[in-house]
Amino acid sequence: MRILALEPYYGGSHKAFLDGWTARSRHEWTLLHLPAYKWKWRMRHSAVTFSDEVRRLEAKGGSWNVIFCSDILNLAEFLGLAPPSIQQLPAISYFHENQLTYPVRFEEERDYHFVMTNMTTALAASRVWFNSAYHMDSFLGVLTAFLKKMPDYQSLDVVERIRDKAVVYPPGVRAIPRNVDRKVGSIRILWAARWEHDKNPEDFFEALKILKERDVMFRISVIGEQFCDAPEVFKWARHYFAEHIERWGYQESRIEYEETLSQADVFVSTAHHEFFGMTAVEAILAGAYPLLPKRLAYPELLRLDEEEQAKEFFYDGTVNHLVNRLATLAEHVKKGYLWTEETERVAKSVERFTWDNLVGILDEAVEKVCSNH
Repeated sequence: MRILALEPYYGGSHKAFLDGWTARSRHEWTLLHLPAYKWKWRMRHSAVTFSDEVRRLEAKGGSWNVIFCSDILNLAEFLGLAPPSIQQLPAISYFHENQLTYPVRFEEERDYHFVMTNMTTALAASRVWFNSAYHMDSFLGVLTAFLKKMPDYQSLDVVERIRDKAVVYPPGVRAIPRNVDRKVGSIRILWAARWEHDKNPEDFFEALKILKERDVMFRISVIGEQFCDAPEVFKWARHYFAEHIERWGYQESRIEYEETLSQADVFVSTAHHEFFGMTAVEAILAGAYPLLPKRLAYPELLRLDEEEQAKEFFYDGTVNHLVNRLATLAEHVKKGYLWTEETERVAKSVERFTWDNLVGILDEAVEKVCSNH
Protein backbone atom coordinates (compact mmCIF):
# COMPACT_ATOMS: atom_id res chain seq x y z
CA MET A 1 0.00 0.00 0.00
CA ARG A 2 1.30 3.46 -0.93
CA ILE A 3 0.75 6.16 1.69
CA LEU A 4 1.09 9.89 1.03
CA ALA A 5 2.03 11.43 4.37
CA LEU A 6 1.78 15.20 4.83
CA GLU A 7 3.36 16.74 7.92
CA PRO A 8 3.47 20.56 8.11
CA TYR A 9 5.23 20.53 11.50
CA TYR A 10 7.97 17.93 11.29
CA GLY A 11 9.40 18.10 14.79
CA GLY A 12 8.87 16.86 18.32
CA SER A 13 6.24 14.17 18.75
CA HIS A 14 5.04 14.63 15.15
CA LYS A 15 8.46 13.72 13.80
CA ALA A 16 9.05 10.92 16.30
CA PHE A 17 5.71 9.34 15.39
CA LEU A 18 6.25 9.41 11.62
CA ASP A 19 9.91 8.38 11.79
CA GLY A 20 9.10 5.49 14.08
CA TRP A 21 6.21 4.23 11.99
CA THR A 22 7.72 4.64 8.52
CA ALA A 23 10.94 2.90 9.60
CA ARG A 24 8.99 -0.22 10.62
CA SER A 25 5.90 -0.19 8.41
CA ARG A 26 5.23 -2.80 5.75
CA HIS A 27 3.74 -0.08 3.53
CA GLU A 28 5.44 2.25 1.06
CA TRP A 29 5.56 5.87 2.21
CA THR A 30 5.98 9.20 0.48
CA LEU A 31 6.61 11.72 3.24
CA LEU A 32 6.27 15.44 2.51
CA HIS A 33 7.18 17.61 5.46
CA LEU A 34 8.04 21.13 6.52
CA PRO A 35 10.30 22.26 9.38
CA ALA A 36 8.75 22.62 12.83
CA TYR A 37 8.67 26.41 12.77
CA LYS A 38 5.92 29.00 13.24
CA TRP A 39 3.03 26.57 13.60
CA LYS A 40 0.37 29.18 12.84
CA TRP A 41 1.92 29.92 9.48
CA ARG A 42 2.23 26.20 8.80
CA MET A 43 -1.52 25.77 9.37
CA ARG A 44 -2.16 28.64 6.98
CA HIS A 45 0.11 27.81 4.06
CA SER A 46 0.88 24.08 4.15
CA ALA A 47 -2.21 23.11 2.12
CA VAL A 48 -1.02 25.32 -0.75
CA THR A 49 2.60 24.20 -0.44
CA PHE A 50 1.74 20.50 -0.36
CA SER A 51 -0.84 20.63 -3.14
CA ASP A 52 1.77 22.18 -5.44
CA GLU A 53 4.33 19.55 -4.48
CA VAL A 54 1.86 16.69 -4.97
CA ARG A 55 1.05 17.97 -8.47
CA ARG A 56 4.75 17.85 -9.32
CA LEU A 57 5.14 14.34 -7.94
CA GLU A 58 2.04 13.11 -9.74
CA ALA A 59 3.35 14.53 -13.02
CA LYS A 60 6.44 12.35 -12.49
CA GLY A 61 4.31 9.23 -12.06
CA GLY A 62 3.56 9.30 -8.37
CA SER A 63 0.37 7.62 -7.16
CA TRP A 64 -1.00 6.66 -3.76
CA ASN A 65 -3.75 4.69 -2.07
CA VAL A 66 -4.35 6.87 0.99
CA ILE A 67 -3.48 10.25 2.54
CA PHE A 68 -2.17 10.49 6.09
CA CYS A 69 -1.77 13.92 7.71
CA SER A 70 -1.54 15.55 11.12
CA ASP A 71 -3.95 18.07 12.61
CA ILE A 72 -1.65 20.93 11.56
CA LEU A 73 -2.75 20.50 7.93
CA ASN A 74 -5.94 22.15 6.72
CA LEU A 75 -7.09 18.95 5.03
CA ALA A 76 -10.27 20.42 3.52
CA GLU A 77 -8.25 23.19 1.91
CA PHE A 78 -5.62 20.75 0.65
CA LEU A 79 -8.22 18.51 -0.96
CA GLY A 80 -9.81 21.50 -2.63
CA LEU A 81 -6.47 22.47 -4.17
CA ALA A 82 -5.15 18.99 -4.97
CA PRO A 83 -5.52 17.19 -8.33
CA PRO A 84 -8.79 15.24 -8.82
CA SER A 85 -7.00 11.90 -8.41
CA ILE A 86 -5.84 12.96 -4.94
CA GLN A 87 -9.25 14.28 -3.96
CA GLN A 88 -10.70 10.80 -4.43
CA LEU A 89 -8.33 9.14 -1.96
CA PRO A 90 -9.35 8.19 1.59
CA ALA A 91 -7.69 10.46 4.12
CA ILE A 92 -6.70 9.89 7.75
CA SER A 93 -6.05 12.87 9.99
CA TYR A 94 -4.02 12.18 13.13
CA PHE A 95 -4.71 14.57 16.01
CA HIS A 96 -1.61 14.99 18.14
CA GLU A 97 -3.25 18.10 19.61
CA ASN A 98 -6.11 20.47 18.84
CA GLN A 99 -6.58 24.20 19.06
CA LEU A 100 -9.87 24.07 20.96
CA THR A 101 -8.75 22.43 24.19
CA TYR A 102 -5.01 23.17 23.99
CA PRO A 103 -4.46 25.44 27.00
CA VAL A 104 -3.70 29.13 26.56
CA ARG A 105 -2.69 31.45 29.39
CA PHE A 106 -5.61 33.75 28.62
CA GLU A 107 -8.72 32.57 26.77
CA GLU A 108 -8.80 35.73 24.66
CA GLU A 109 -5.54 34.54 23.11
CA ARG A 110 -7.29 31.57 21.49
CA ASP A 111 -7.64 31.99 17.73
CA TYR A 112 -10.92 30.40 16.68
CA HIS A 113 -9.83 30.33 13.04
CA PHE A 114 -7.48 27.49 13.96
CA VAL A 115 -10.28 25.74 15.86
CA MET A 116 -12.36 25.85 12.69
CA THR A 117 -9.41 24.44 10.74
CA ASN A 118 -9.29 21.46 13.10
CA MET A 119 -13.02 20.97 12.76
CA THR A 120 -13.13 21.13 8.96
CA THR A 121 -10.09 18.85 8.77
CA ALA A 122 -11.94 16.28 10.88
CA LEU A 123 -15.01 16.64 8.68
CA ALA A 124 -12.99 16.22 5.48
CA ALA A 125 -11.14 13.14 6.72
CA SER A 126 -12.36 9.61 6.11
CA ARG A 127 -11.13 8.70 9.60
CA VAL A 128 -9.97 10.83 12.51
CA TRP A 129 -7.36 9.25 14.77
CA PHE A 130 -6.69 10.65 18.25
CA ASN A 131 -3.62 9.78 20.32
CA SER A 132 -5.72 9.11 23.45
CA ALA A 133 -9.32 8.65 24.51
CA TYR A 134 -8.87 11.64 26.82
CA HIS A 135 -7.93 13.78 23.83
CA MET A 136 -10.84 12.56 21.71
CA ASP A 137 -13.42 12.98 24.46
CA SER A 138 -12.22 16.40 25.59
CA PHE A 139 -12.17 17.77 22.03
CA LEU A 140 -15.60 16.45 21.09
CA GLY A 141 -16.99 17.40 24.48
CA VAL A 142 -16.03 21.07 24.14
CA LEU A 143 -16.81 21.33 20.42
CA THR A 144 -20.56 21.57 21.03
CA ALA A 145 -20.10 24.54 23.38
CA PHE A 146 -17.85 26.19 20.80
CA LEU A 147 -20.41 25.80 18.03
CA LYS A 148 -23.13 27.27 20.24
CA LYS A 149 -21.16 30.54 20.29
CA MET A 150 -21.97 31.01 16.63
CA PRO A 151 -24.82 33.50 16.07
CA ASP A 152 -26.64 31.12 13.70
CA TYR A 153 -26.11 28.05 11.49
CA GLN A 154 -24.47 26.30 14.40
CA SER A 155 -24.34 22.84 12.76
CA LEU A 156 -24.38 21.01 16.08
CA ASP A 157 -24.60 17.68 14.25
CA VAL A 158 -20.94 18.16 13.33
CA VAL A 159 -19.89 16.65 16.66
CA GLU A 160 -21.62 13.33 16.03
CA ARG A 161 -20.44 13.27 12.42
CA ILE A 162 -16.86 13.48 13.65
CA ARG A 163 -17.45 11.08 16.52
CA ASP A 164 -18.76 8.45 14.09
CA LYS A 165 -15.37 8.28 12.37
CA ALA A 166 -13.12 8.97 15.36
CA VAL A 167 -10.94 6.27 16.89
CA VAL A 168 -7.97 6.12 19.28
CA TYR A 169 -4.55 4.96 18.11
CA PRO A 170 -1.72 5.92 20.47
CA PRO A 171 1.69 6.83 19.07
CA GLY A 172 4.50 4.34 19.31
CA VAL A 173 7.69 4.86 21.31
CA ARG A 174 11.13 3.37 21.07
CA ALA A 175 11.86 0.61 23.54
CA ILE A 176 14.40 1.75 26.12
CA PRO A 177 16.42 -0.79 28.12
CA ARG A 178 15.10 -0.80 31.69
CA ASN A 179 17.71 0.22 34.22
CA VAL A 180 17.35 -2.06 37.25
CA ASP A 181 20.78 -1.25 38.74
CA ARG A 182 19.86 1.75 40.88
CA LYS A 183 22.09 3.41 43.45
CA VAL A 184 21.08 3.67 47.07
CA GLY A 185 21.16 7.24 48.35
CA SER A 186 19.55 10.56 47.48
CA ILE A 187 16.47 10.26 45.32
CA ARG A 188 17.03 11.35 41.72
CA ILE A 189 13.99 13.24 40.42
CA LEU A 190 13.35 13.92 36.74
CA TRP A 191 11.14 16.62 35.21
CA ALA A 192 11.10 16.37 31.42
CA ALA A 193 8.76 18.53 29.36
CA ARG A 194 8.57 21.58 27.14
CA TRP A 195 9.61 24.63 29.13
CA GLU A 196 6.21 26.28 28.84
CA HIS A 197 3.47 27.32 31.24
CA ASP A 198 1.07 24.51 30.29
CA LYS A 199 3.55 22.03 31.78
CA ASN A 200 3.27 23.89 35.11
CA PRO A 201 6.93 23.99 36.20
CA GLU A 202 5.97 26.38 39.02
CA ASP A 203 4.33 23.59 41.03
CA PHE A 204 7.32 21.30 40.51
CA PHE A 205 9.84 23.79 41.79
CA GLU A 206 7.57 24.82 44.68
CA ALA A 207 7.43 21.17 45.74
CA LEU A 208 11.22 20.90 45.56
CA LYS A 209 11.59 24.10 47.61
CA ILE A 210 9.50 22.57 50.38
CA LEU A 211 11.52 19.33 50.24
CA LYS A 212 14.72 21.34 50.56
CA GLU A 213 13.34 23.25 53.55
CA ARG A 214 12.52 19.88 55.14
CA ASP A 215 16.12 18.76 54.56
CA VAL A 216 15.10 15.92 52.24
CA MET A 217 18.15 14.96 50.17
CA PHE A 218 17.55 14.84 46.42
CA ARG A 219 19.14 15.27 43.01
CA ILE A 220 17.29 16.67 39.99
CA SER A 221 17.44 16.58 36.22
CA VAL A 222 15.30 19.19 34.48
CA ILE A 223 15.26 18.68 30.73
CA GLY A 224 13.08 19.47 27.74
CA GLU A 225 12.70 21.68 24.70
CA GLN A 226 13.17 25.39 25.41
CA PHE A 227 11.84 28.49 23.72
CA CYS A 228 12.74 32.17 23.91
CA ASP A 229 9.83 32.90 26.25
CA ALA A 230 10.42 30.09 28.78
CA PRO A 231 8.83 30.77 32.19
CA GLU A 232 10.99 32.90 34.48
CA VAL A 233 10.85 30.26 37.21
CA PHE A 234 13.58 28.26 35.43
CA LYS A 235 16.15 31.03 35.98
CA TRP A 236 15.33 31.18 39.67
CA ALA A 237 15.33 27.38 40.02
CA ARG A 238 18.70 26.92 38.36
CA HIS A 239 20.26 29.20 40.95
CA TYR A 240 18.26 28.04 43.98
CA PHE A 241 18.76 24.32 43.33
CA ALA A 242 22.30 24.58 41.92
CA GLU A 243 23.77 22.09 44.39
CA HIS A 244 21.07 19.52 43.54
CA ILE A 245 21.34 19.58 39.74
CA GLU A 246 22.62 16.62 37.72
CA ARG A 247 21.36 17.60 34.26
CA TRP A 248 19.76 20.81 33.08
CA GLY A 249 18.30 21.87 29.75
CA TYR A 250 17.70 20.28 26.38
CA GLN A 251 19.53 17.00 25.77
CA GLU A 252 21.09 17.33 22.35
CA SER A 253 21.24 13.64 21.44
CA ARG A 254 18.91 10.69 21.82
CA ILE A 255 21.65 8.89 23.77
CA GLU A 256 21.85 11.72 26.33
CA TYR A 257 18.07 11.81 26.59
CA GLU A 258 17.73 8.08 27.23
CA GLU A 259 20.62 8.15 29.72
CA THR A 260 18.82 10.88 31.66
CA LEU A 261 15.63 8.82 31.80
CA SER A 262 17.49 5.68 32.82
CA GLN A 263 19.34 7.41 35.66
CA ALA A 264 16.19 8.82 37.27
CA ASP A 265 14.52 7.16 40.24
CA VAL A 266 11.27 9.10 39.86
CA PHE A 267 9.67 10.85 36.90
CA VAL A 268 7.40 13.73 37.94
CA SER A 269 4.77 15.52 35.89
CA THR A 270 2.95 18.63 37.05
CA ALA A 271 1.32 19.28 33.67
CA HIS A 272 -1.94 21.12 33.14
CA HIS A 273 -1.93 19.80 29.58
CA GLU A 274 -1.08 16.37 28.21
CA PHE A 275 -2.96 14.76 25.35
CA PHE A 276 -0.84 11.59 25.52
CA GLY A 277 2.39 11.65 27.55
CA MET A 278 5.15 10.20 25.39
CA THR A 279 7.96 11.22 27.74
CA ALA A 280 6.15 9.69 30.69
CA VAL A 281 5.87 6.39 28.81
CA GLU A 282 9.54 6.46 27.83
CA ALA A 283 10.62 7.27 31.39
CA ILE A 284 8.60 4.36 32.77
CA LEU A 285 10.07 2.04 30.16
CA ALA A 286 13.54 3.19 31.25
CA GLY A 287 12.75 2.22 34.84
CA ALA A 288 11.74 5.53 36.42
CA TYR A 289 8.91 5.43 38.96
CA PRO A 290 6.11 7.70 37.66
CA LEU A 291 4.48 10.27 39.91
CA LEU A 292 1.69 11.85 37.93
CA PRO A 293 -1.26 14.17 38.61
CA LYS A 294 -4.56 12.35 38.55
CA ARG A 295 -5.82 14.12 35.44
CA LEU A 296 -5.42 14.48 31.67
CA ALA A 297 -4.31 11.37 29.74
CA TYR A 298 -2.25 9.93 32.61
CA PRO A 299 -4.90 7.68 34.20
CA GLU A 300 -5.47 6.19 30.76
CA LEU A 301 -1.76 5.48 30.26
CA LEU A 302 -1.53 3.41 33.42
CA ARG A 303 -5.06 1.94 33.27
CA LEU A 304 -6.06 3.48 36.58
CA ASP A 305 -9.68 2.42 36.09
CA GLU A 306 -8.61 -1.22 35.72
CA GLU A 307 -5.56 -1.58 37.95
CA GLU A 308 -5.90 -1.05 41.70
CA GLN A 309 -2.13 -0.76 42.17
CA ALA A 310 -1.91 2.02 39.57
CA LYS A 311 -3.09 4.47 42.24
CA GLU A 312 0.44 4.33 43.67
CA PHE A 313 1.67 6.32 40.68
CA PHE A 314 -0.67 9.27 41.18
CA TYR A 315 -1.01 12.29 43.42
CA ASP A 316 -4.06 14.54 43.67
CA GLY A 317 -2.55 17.38 41.64
CA THR A 318 -1.69 19.64 44.58
CA VAL A 319 1.78 20.73 45.62
CA ASN A 320 1.34 19.45 49.19
CA HIS A 321 0.40 15.96 48.08
CA LEU A 322 3.28 15.91 45.60
CA VAL A 323 5.69 16.90 48.38
CA ASN A 324 4.41 14.14 50.67
CA ARG A 325 4.64 11.50 47.97
CA LEU A 326 8.17 12.55 47.00
CA ALA A 327 9.27 12.52 50.64
CA THR A 328 7.94 8.98 51.05
CA LEU A 329 9.62 7.79 47.87
CA ALA A 330 12.87 9.44 48.98
CA GLU A 331 12.78 7.30 52.13
CA HIS A 332 12.21 4.18 50.04
CA VAL A 333 15.17 4.98 47.79
CA LYS A 334 17.37 5.63 50.82
CA LYS A 335 16.48 2.18 52.14
CA GLY A 336 17.18 0.54 48.79
CA TYR A 337 13.70 -0.26 47.54
CA LEU A 338 11.15 1.62 45.48
CA TRP A 339 9.15 -0.86 43.46
CA THR A 340 6.88 -3.69 44.55
CA GLU A 341 6.01 -6.69 42.45
CA GLU A 342 2.57 -5.24 41.77
CA THR A 343 3.73 -1.76 40.78
CA GLU A 344 6.36 -3.33 38.51
CA ARG A 345 3.62 -5.31 36.79
CA VAL A 346 1.42 -2.24 36.25
CA ALA A 347 4.34 -0.16 34.97
CA LYS A 348 5.21 -2.82 32.42
CA SER A 349 1.76 -2.38 30.87
CA VAL A 350 3.13 0.66 29.00
CA GLU A 351 5.13 -1.77 26.86
CA ARG A 352 1.97 -1.89 24.72
CA PHE A 353 3.06 1.51 23.35
CA THR A 354 6.38 0.31 21.94
CA TRP A 355 6.68 0.20 18.18
CA ASP A 356 7.11 -3.58 18.15
CA ASN A 357 3.61 -3.88 19.59
CA LEU A 358 1.97 -1.04 17.66
CA VAL A 359 3.31 -1.00 14.12
CA GLY A 360 1.25 -3.98 12.94
CA ILE A 361 -1.90 -2.50 14.46
CA LEU A 362 -1.39 0.83 12.68
CA ASP A 363 -0.51 -0.79 9.35
CA GLU A 364 -3.64 -2.90 9.51
CA ALA A 365 -5.78 0.11 10.48
CA VAL A 366 -4.67 1.97 7.35
CA GLU A 367 -5.52 -1.03 5.21
CA LYS A 368 -8.97 -1.16 6.77
CA VAL A 369 -9.60 2.51 5.95
CA CYS A 370 -8.72 1.84 2.31
CA SER A 371 -10.82 -1.29 2.04
CA ASN A 372 -13.87 0.52 3.46
CA HIS A 373 -13.52 3.57 1.21
